[in-house]
Amino acid sequence: MIPFSILDLSPITEGANAGDALRNTLDFARHAEDLGFLRFWLAEHHNMPGIASAATAVAIGYVAGGTKTIRVGSGGVMLPNHAPLVVAEQFGTLASLYPDRIDLGLGRAPGTDPLTTRALRRDLAASVETFPSDVQELKGYFEPARPGQQVRAVPGAGLRVPLWLLGSSLFSANLAAALGLPFAFACHFAPDDLSGALEVYRACFEPSAQLSRPYVMLAVNVCAADTDAAARRLFSSQQQAWANLRRGKPEPLPPPLDDIEEYWTPAEKEWAIHAMRYSFVGSAETVRRGLGRFLDAHRPQELMTTAHLFDQAARRHSIELIARVREDLGATTVLAGSDPAPAVVGDGIRA
Repeated sequence: MIPFSILDLSPITEGANAGDALRNTLDFARHAEDLGFLRFWLAEHHNMPGIASAATAVAIGYVAGGTKTIRVGSGGVMLPNHAPLVVAEQFGTLASLYPDRIDLGLGRAPGTDPLTTRALRRDLAASVETFPSDVQELKGYFEPARPGQQVRAVPGAGLRVPLWLLGSSLFSANLAAALGLPFAFACHFAPDDLSGALEVYRACFEPSAQLSRPYVMLAVNVCAADTDAAARRLFSSQQQAWANLRRGKPEPLPPPLDDIEEYWTPAEKEWAIHAMRYSFVGSAETVRRGLGRFLDAHRPQELMTTAHLFDQAARRHSIELIARVREDLGATTVLAGSDPAPAVVGDGIRA
């Protein structure tokens, strides 16, 4: 019995602009809220012509302001790109405006290419190596201010914004376990370490003030349509985007193709299929069977779905079918006002 959530990269489609993408994202989030999804997260990527969520905190504020109950957060903020105090102030502001609805997912990847990383970070040597201490510093800014504390996040101090660690490796799993934080694994683009990371996280987890026992969310690609053939065609937009990324030429999200085999090379196909191993594409029944096997195998506490689809109506219909799959699988959701975050020590996880 697990909740379903959504990760959105606010795709900029061919012939559209970032404003169009962000308005579509808000429409998509409202539809997800109506369908009972628990969270709606946005991701930080830079210098990507097909992604409009680079200023992630700003996009989160836009979506939270246009919705009522769904939790809105980052999947994630790439912490090495930012000073922890700035992130604390941004998310403290969001949490002040939208109480009990904001999540802060943190990653340590740059979310971009090396040249853009240099423009973002300036000091490349210290950023990744200091990630664990930066997480601790950020966490401290959300604690109540101590007497004599000279640097505090205003707003932020005392708000205890829920932190998540995102990752695709054993490093992130170990750190999430050591800090007692919920862990979101990026199966949707980095499948290789899934089993090992879950084993490490669950075995090494140390309870914290935020979380009493391990809480795993798995992100997977899900594209649903009325037929398997229609879903495969829709998913070809995301497959083209992967091929373009492999070529070092990211572009706005292209329209779907009738035959993806005419677009990519065998090497690009092999790379994309491996990276997107955990993709569930087809009719509601096909997706239900695939997700059922996946959930039985890995037993997450929550599932996050994502897909980069060209047509807004198709995106809306896809999550309608996913919501139907959720019900068929016996999943449940929790509205944002009733304790949707992982619970504190002694109270267990409620979902």
